[in-house]
Amino acid sequence: MSTVRRNPVARVLTGILVFQLGLGVLLFWGDLRDDLRLPGFGPRAPSLTEPIRPGDQTRRYRPDRAPPPGRPIPSSPLPDRLVLTQIEAGRTILLEGAIGEGDAARIAQQIEELAQAPERVILNSPGGSVRDALDLGRSLRSAGFSTALRDGDICYSACPYLLAAGVTRDIPEGGSVGVHQHYFGESTILPAFVAVENIQRGQGEVMAYLDDMGIDPLVMRHALVTPPDEIYVLLPEELRAYGFLQEIDDE
Repeated sequence: MSTVRRNPVARVLTGILVFQLGLGVLLFWGDLRDDLRLPGFGPRAPSLTEPIRPGDQTRRYRPDRAPPPGRPIPSSPLPDRLVLTQIEAGRTILLEGAIGEGDAARIAQQIEELAQAPERVILNSPGGSVRDALDLGRSLRSAGFSTALRDGDICYSACPYLLAAGVTRDIPEGGSVGVHQHYFGESTILPAFVAVENIQRGQGEVMAYLDDMGIDPLVMRHALVTPPDEIYVLLPEELRAYGFLQEIDDE
């Protein structure tokens, strides 16, 4: 009686194929869960347009999927890269749009080339590249800029790192600041599975940066437990507690 031996190369290739198929299912499932409420995933976070209340501050947030209009989302789409505009007779610059890769060097160069040196930076950004936010933030702090939001502006994801860079910071009641886990590519499953060491190193760098800017790194506790497709909106008392706003003196 003879036995048929399977080619070991074929077994290896079959194993690789099975692994790739399984990985594909995981990636598809990760994307699918963003759009459908499936059994076992629990209730979805409310929309960003829902009022924020203490203890109820996590909202759905996918800037690449056109959030519904209504505050705090601006009525018109923000640029997909940071755009610098001089306002208030050149004393202030407005940075609007997503923070793209390479924006730190590009915006820093544009600021350096301005005929009149500004004193303040107003932000209106859904976030973006963490690396560029940290690098640009260091440039803003080195130049001694103040940072601010206007009523109705948003500062989410990586944008708070730019906000933190101001030597003074002004956030009106109508401004909205929010944090969440950093996005590492199109899928949130594969990078976290493959690059845990890099993610941890990046989180450590972010916390050191916040400490350098005078912000309590404990603000990251909200970011670390909020998925990339959601945003944790900070309340005014939290903005004061973590150092984004000055504490109000009791007299």
